[in-house]
Amino acid sequence: QVQLVESGGGLVQPGGSLRLSCAASGSIFSIYAMGWYRQAPGKQRELVAVIFSSGSTNYADSVKGRFTISRGNAKNTVHLQMNSLKPEDTAIYYCNAGPPSHWGQGTQVTVSS
Repeated sequence: QVQLVESGGGLVQPGGSLRLSCAASGSIFSIYAMGWYRQAPGKQRELVAVIFSSGSTNYADSVKGRFTISRGNAKNTVHLQMNSLKPEDTAIYYCNAGPPSHWGQGTQVTVSS
């Protein structure tokens, strides 16, 4: 089992920045990929960014050039640096690790003036 704890959400104005963090505990040796998903009201959960154990990354087209996913100094942490935030980035952001898939509790990100 893997437990995930997210932090760093909040309210920010358009154009601002936020940094999300996710710390994994438990059977972290089995983790192949860690990533961030988001779910806006009335919409399906979607992939935002993922980083694999090799260090390679993938991003949703909507966040390319604005968001950066990275691992912390400890391999069990992952960060999402979000710059140039837009109102459409407003969602609950979930940390994910696997396989098999494990989810954090989610953290709210609100982009509004």
